[in-house]
Amino acid sequence: MKENKNITSKKGEPLTIMGEMIQVGQKAPDFKAVDIDGNTVRLSDFKGKIAIITAFPAIKTPVCSMQARKFNKMASSINKDVVVIGISKDETADTKSFCIAEGIDGIHILSDKKYGEFGRKYGFEIKELGLLARGTVIADHDGTVRYVEYVHDITEEPDYGKALECAKSTALKNNNF
Repeated sequence: MKENKNITSKKGEPLTIMGEMIQVGQKAPDFKAVDIDGNTVRLSDFKGKIAIITAFPAIKTPVCSMQARKFNKMASSINKDVVVIGISKDETADTKSFCIAEGIDGIHILSDKKYGEFGRKYGFEIKELGLLARGTVIADHDGTVRYVEYVHDITEEPDYGKALECAKSTALKNNNF
């Protein structure tokens, strides 16, 4: 498996990202993961929608929980043709209890722990930690990647503004916003 260096770090300590890094313009690879109720979900289940995929290391840490809350709030301002997917390597029981406690109901929270397909296919798996790197991928209704962000340090938040701007402009191009 390909190893990518100098993409992300943890408090300045370099980390190795495993897998093929996703690129703008390519087709978003299908992947399967597990939702908070234990059901297997595929990206292709959201075919025809604009998908905002936000990856984070562990949902019950301060930056990750903030990321989930902000994308959940953002999801309420986006139309029905846009779906927000949060993904980590957390256990489904942990993500479910977090979502219930925090009122996270506008985004689909998935676990990559069982299959590991998202981390490998999108180049988000951190070799040293066994977790996902923090970042965002946006694919349009045809599955073409329109935006990719690998956050430079996993202790920092993603650029919510750029992600929302991309989602809105992609939706406008398709007359879906």
